[in-house]
Amino acid sequence: MRLRQLAMIGLLCACLAPVVAVRAQATNAGKSSPNLAPTRFANEIDGFLAADKTHPPPKKAILFIGSSIFGQWANLSEQMAPLPVFNRAFGGSLTTDLLYYMDKVVLTYEPRIIVYYCGSNDINAGRSADKVFAGFRSFVERVHARLPQTRIFYVSINRAPQKQGKWDVVDAANKLARDFCAKDKALGFIDVNPALFDARGQPRLDLYLPDKLHFKPPAYEAFAALIKPVVAQAWAQRAKGNE
Repeated sequence: MRLRQLAMIGLLCACLAPVVAVRAQATNAGKSSPNLAPTRFANEIDGFLAADKTHPPPKKAILFIGSSIFGQWANLSEQMAPLPVFNRAFGGSLTTDLLYYMDKVVLTYEPRIIVYYCGSNDINAGRSADKVFAGFRSFVERVHARLPQTRIFYVSINRAPQKQGKWDVVDAANKLARDFCAKDKALGFIDVNPALFDARGQPRLDLYLPDKLHFKPPAYEAFAALIKPVVAQAWAQRAKGNE
């Protein structure tokens, strides 16, 4: 009798297994993974290319490139004046997206100076510090293969409250970039994080939008105070031919 019961249980499990598997597949299919293909930015890139035809940015100028932290810098030109800056950052971009579109939104302009902010979205997507740094290193290598005299400044990934649980990854990625930049006079590291914390070491929430990731205008004023002197000095050196 017991053997018959065990046999029946085994048969029932065998019959139900395909049903469970199909339901699991259906459930997983309903959970769509985020689209991380670079082509998701095709419209934004086409917009840049259209703008280039009607209002072409200057060649051999200062390019700001990266993700939304730069993309939302509304008063960049005014706050960096009289430096010849222009912005080609696009929100949501990963380091790999910058690499994918480099020919169209970086190299074509032959910039003499590049100010780079990217990696925050990589970390939100679960990428490691090594992966974030690898994207920056590849960016540098590709720029210098075509434009060996171009200076590149890496702006630190901000330690936003939104990603406080991943500050260790942020810090590790920034350290890798800082150490890398220290070995090459064509590179520089600009740390904006000190401006984002108060004297007690707490994030200055007054600088952030409600998402605790993106910034209000006063934060960009603080960024300009840190970034502009460094870039201005590099631009002056370029003008004197002392690169």
